[in-house]
Amino acid sequence: MSLSKEREQTHWFKKIEQLHPYRMLIYLAMISSGLVFLFLATAFVLSQSAANSLGQYQIPKSFIISSFMIIGSAFVSADIVPSFLANNLIKTKRNLGYTLLLGIFFTFFQFKGWQELAASGIDFTGLPSGSFLYLLSGIHLFHLAGAIIYGLILLLLLHNSEKDQVKSLVILTNPYEKMRLELFSIYWKFMDIVWLILFGLFLWVF
Repeated sequence: MSLSKEREQTHWFKKIEQLHPYRMLIYLAMISSGLVFLFLATAFVLSQSAANSLGQYQIPKSFIISSFMIIGSAFVSADIVPSFLANNLIKTKRNLGYTLLLGIFFTFFQFKGWQELAASGIDFTGLPSGSFLYLLSGIHLFHLAGAIIYGLILLLLLHNSEKDQVKSLVILTNPYEKMRLELFSIYWKFMDIVWLILFGLFLWVF
């Protein structure tokens, strides 16, 4: 029994060692980011008290709209890699572009949400729980901005190779390009999930 466990552990170690450095970096980034959000979300919950409650306020409507935007982007991003595997660069580019567009709309409504918070009397220097709203949503937006920039680079690459058959063939047959799209999709879904968890937490306290 111990021998089988030891072999299983060795198998997992080999799998980890065989991971591409970029893939390893993305996974480590998601783990570290997840821990940061977990710590801040826990502090946010603990900051709730009778004297420091957000129950008297309403959650910004822009946060609700932005949540629909991020959900829509999750569905669109799920088709990026399948389109690439189907050798359809046009559809891959379109799905990636729509994903980024929804991400930009999400960013816009996040800023609108902060304006709504400020207009209702919740600012960064007021209630501690109110400060956590800005902090949690702001850190999430910072992480998402990195994904948007990376996605724009991939979109530019696809656009430049779309009308060149040689470049298109090189991209479609290059496993590195497939991995980059996969990593983008994985990280984007991770950020979608993080926001939906945060949004559920915000709904609970309001």
